[in-house]
Amino acid sequence: MALIDASARIMEAPPTGDDMAFNHGILCQVGLPRSKVNGTSFLRRSGDAWVHVQAGLLDEGSGPVEQPVPYGAMPRLALAWLSTYAVRHKTPEIHIGESAAEFLRLMGKDAQGARYKTLRTQMHALAACRLQMGFKGRTYSAQPVSQFDAWINDQESDQRPLWPGTLCLSADFYNILMESPVPLDNRALDALSGSALALDIYCWLAHRLHRIEGRPVTLHWRSIREQFAQEYQGKDADKDFKKRFLPALHNVLMVYPDAKVKQVTGGLLLMPSPPPVPYKG
Repeated sequence: MALIDASARIMEAPPTGDDMAFNHGILCQVGLPRSKVNGTSFLRRSGDAWVHVQAGLLDEGSGPVEQPVPYGAMPRLALAWLSTYAVRHKTPEIHIGESAAEFLRLMGKDAQGARYKTLRTQMHALAACRLQMGFKGRTYSAQPVSQFDAWINDQESDQRPLWPGTLCLSADFYNILMESPVPLDNRALDALSGSALALDIYCWLAHRLHRIEGRPVTLHWRSIREQFAQEYQGKDADKDFKKRFLPALHNVLMVYPDAKVKQVTGGLLLMPSPPPVPYKG
């Protein structure tokens, strides 16, 4: 129902004001892992672009604690929200509220117990991770967060968990972001927030389709799987991935109605399309 409502709103009017969101260009091509990583690092490639995420340490009040590699929908939504704030206000220092509940509200989410716990885990993982990106011979060391005060829960008192209030993006991540942020429709992100795969497809199409010039581009299932889900292996890897990908793509096209994408024998046909946020002027 939320997807249908969002689709109707998006078709009725272009995004304005708080509907406008932004994301990092390279992260629109190669995203974070969608499921829990066995180990301490993750590598994803897409054509000339790649991203490598390495788990890090975070001081949670009594010394360093190993964090997992960030994964799933929450760090994607958090990074998009942080990037949007940074682009709008032209600052790497971001106000994230006085509590986790307030941060969730700022992100447009309610503070359910499970979501609250996921936010804590994934924000700590995101703040601690080391991130490298590469594109056409150039490598960027772009750890997203340069300073973060851990979310500490004082078990010996009735005080609410300590929350940092502000977060600072690293200079490298911020500078690359500001060079060419990718405009997105926040209504679409919200409607797709339950699926990391759908969020990745939406960001990818938003970044890719309006850049196609001339003839449409055909992508085969193997190359699409290598970009989105190297974890699918074995004899029927492409078939298994296709079963997951197509329903997610269907949902994405509901909230990106101008996207011209067609399923063809062996893959997808991408045609030149307007971006989800119209060009200025």
